[in-house]
Amino acid sequence: MMVRELLKKLSNAHGLSGSEGSVMAIVKRELKNHVDEIHDDPLGNLITVKKGNDFKVMLAAHADEIGLMVKSIDEKGFLRFVTLGGWYPPTLYNQRVILHGAKGPVPGVLGGKPPHKMDEEERKKGVKVDDLFIDIGARDREEAEAAGIEIGTPGTMDRQVVELVNGRMTGKAFDNRAGVAVLVRTLQKVRSPFTIYGVFTVQEEVGLKGARTSAYSIDPDCAVATDVTFPGDHPGIDQKDVPVELGKGPIITIADASGRGLIASRAMVAWLKDTAKKHDIPVQLEVGSGGTTDATAIHLERGGIPSTTLSVPTRYIHSPVEVLDPTDIENAVELLVQALKTRPKL
Repeated sequence: MMVRELLKKLSNAHGLSGSEGSVMAIVKRELKNHVDEIHDDPLGNLITVKKGNDFKVMLAAHADEIGLMVKSIDEKGFLRFVTLGGWYPPTLYNQRVILHGAKGPVPGVLGGKPPHKMDEEERKKGVKVDDLFIDIGARDREEAEAAGIEIGTPGTMDRQVVELVNGRMTGKAFDNRAGVAVLVRTLQKVRSPFTIYGVFTVQEEVGLKGARTSAYSIDPDCAVATDVTFPGDHPGIDQKDVPVELGKGPIITIADASGRGLIASRAMVAWLKDTAKKHDIPVQLEVGSGGTTDATAIHLERGGIPSTTLSVPTRYIHSPVEVLDPTDIENAVELLVQALKTRPKL
């Protein structure tokens, strides 16, 4: 399957943190003839193995997306919720959602006080999560419950992938289905002398949880997380602060979260940089001040695991309309496939 079709399938699937099963099912189908072992661990991580020598490389991509979870149902059938993951509240207002209830998917909309009825002070304050609710059309609590909605029902954005100009794509959950696509295609193509652990982790968006437990269990010699990061190539952000762009290749992390997250292994960064130069693969470098990735949890496990992140530049992260260039995914795959032929000089 080509990268574009794989990304569409992964993005259109629904996999809130703690409910990643539908995404894992796609990954299992894609990899069943390409790996030597595949199993779920107790937390829900999907761990695949391509057997080689005693040198162990862990490649990790988180499968979860940010979303919602029902916390109460009022007497009129409206649902109150908590957010799971880092939502900017105005992004949620008036979006369509899908609730994954006990009887199957239930469509709904995120409602709130109409702007026409807001006074000037309310408009200035902006929308907060506590101001919002989910409307599934129910007339009372009993109808909502009859539809399969209960406390703890997860919800995700109702959004499908759309093709843009120049072959670019927009959709929900490119964070991190783009990283999942990189890892799936890498495992399908790679021929390496090393033992490769391809780990599709759970609950990254709520605390890097799956990466921590799987890295402890595997105890790899080194690791690369495949994820996304935001570029500085659109209005509203200064490129001097974020000097990376769509379509210019995947991004090798040197440091993220101003060092509070990951300060990458110099040996791992050099390994990827040298491979890119040798094989004429476009790459970009990042020293970031924003978020972090599974690599932060991985590199602190056991006695320390040399790690870095390889990211796909993606605009409007943590929204239902993320935008990327699939050529960056393809180049990330090629970089990992070539790098895994050689051992990093740790």
